[in-house]
Amino acid sequence: MGVGAALVVLLWAVQVHPSARLDALFATAAHLTGLLAGYGILVMLFLMARVPAVEHGVGADRLARWHALGGRHVLLLCFGHALFALLGYAVHGGLDVLTAARDLLGYPALAAATAGTGLLVCVGVTSARAVRRRVSHETWRGVHLLVHLAAALAFVHQLAGPDLRPVAWFWVLAHTVVAVLLLWYRGVVPVRQALRHALRVLEVRSEGPGVVSVVMYGAHLDELRAEPGQFLRWRFLQRRLWYTALPFSLSAPVRGNTLRITVKALGGHSRRIRRLRPGTRVLATGPFGALTAARRTRPQVLLIAGGVGITPMRALFETLPGGPGDITLLYRARAEEHLVLRSELESIAAGRGARLHYLLGPSDAAYDPLAPRALTDLVPDLVEHDVYLCGPPGMAEATRAALLRAGVPGGRIHSECFSS
Repeated sequence: MGVGAALVVLLWAVQVHPSARLDALFATAAHLTGLLAGYGILVMLFLMARVPAVEHGVGADRLARWHALGGRHVLLLCFGHALFALLGYAVHGGLDVLTAARDLLGYPALAAATAGTGLLVCVGVTSARAVRRRVSHETWRGVHLLVHLAAALAFVHQLAGPDLRPVAWFWVLAHTVVAVLLLWYRGVVPVRQALRHALRVLEVRSEGPGVVSVVMYGAHLDELRAEPGQFLRWRFLQRRLWYTALPFSLSAPVRGNTLRITVKALGGHSRRIRRLRPGTRVLATGPFGALTAARRTRPQVLLIAGGVGITPMRALFETLPGGPGDITLLYRARAEEHLVLRSELESIAAGRGARLHYLLGPSDAAYDPLAPRALTDLVPDLVEHDVYLCGPPGMAEATRAALLRAGVPGGRIHSECFSS
């Protein structure tokens, strides 16, 4: 991404005609911010395309952070572009700002760009943390889809302007490639997978207070190449669930023609999963995520799970290669009744000679079992381990910081977090 931004700046630089006139300076700044905003929108669309190679290599949670951070920068660049262009036009024509704005909106391409910027603002507002907590997932998702329309409107404006004339063909090619990736991985691939695997719900069983496992069956599931630690986006074709794709990790390795997820009721949709009927059709897209055995660099591995983060850890606990004592799992939960899949974890630990520790207690207790000293007491050779970490954001951030203070290199801490 940085290389692309540098190339955009180079494209701007070779077109610059140095001038000390105020209107020329505003126009030059407008050209640069416009080019960078157009490139930023293209990157945002690429990050939304769900290209498996990108998600597997980077990790879904890191991609989400990049997308959120990039979105803020794109909005700032759009505002900067609009402001510089308006001021440049006003100075050049000797107009006041309101008259200049009215004149500019008379150009169809500029009106389209203004509408696109307005749509991006709507997306940004609903993605702000304070607003995001107050709107439903469907509302947020529906507004977020406006990014595609905003990008199309911005593209019309970019082609109509003077900035891209030397390399318009390359700009069109880049947008075409990203559009094809979006259509392929978010449209064609899910439909093809649905037809190929024909997934249906086999069983829904309770695992504890507010937690259920959903077992599904289908055909050719080996072709999914879903690894322990990964997640898929599930769409259950049942009333009040079919229109939302929900990301859940596999809580056990794929076995024959069955696979399983374990879900905690944290929102309206996850609560409705408890009422799924056997035979319900399921559309699954993926797999995604990079929390897999491929990240491993050391013989000894420590798995740390918090809350619903136990689901991918349970699958890794069973499947990561290792002899007796090589694999250790720390499971953080508020109380004993909140331990999910406990009998399975204990059976796995006994069968392969792995270590299993339950760290119980409220998160605001005086004693923190995931503090640096507590971790080294439980795992004396902690710095020799790879660490896989999955849990709620607050717990994951605090534990990562504790691991770093305990001497574990950052490159050996592999994490994905769940905010819901």
